[in-house]
Amino acid sequence: MVYKLVIVVRKDLDIGKGKLCAQVAHAAVEAVLNQLEKDKDIVKKWREEGAKKIVLYVRSLDELMSIYNQSISLNLNTVLIKDAGLTQLEPGTITCIGIGPDIEEKINKVTGSLKLL
Repeated sequence: MVYKLVIVVRKDLDIGKGKLCAQVAHAAVEAVLNQLEKDKDIVKKWREEGAKKIVLYVRSLDELMSIYNQSISLNLNTVLIKDAGLTQLEPGTITCIGIGPDIEEKINKVTGSLKLL
């Protein structure tokens, strides 16, 4: 089996590249820590395979929330990232989600139609 971690970001936010990278990093860290609490073996297998990470995008908050809800309904490890509001965004702005790490086929059911950032 192939494992991966997917980060889905909102492309409609007016933020700098550094801020975007920080949000992606938040999602990756939170997703892995969350999955460690649920199933350490999945994280171990994912890391052994090279810790595949993919960053995809959506064009709106509604689209992001739809992906989030689909992911939750499939029982995938999913984290929602909200900005603290210290720099470029209002506090609580939802910026991205992290899905996985988990089996690639399962994640593709939700994110397979999205484009790479």
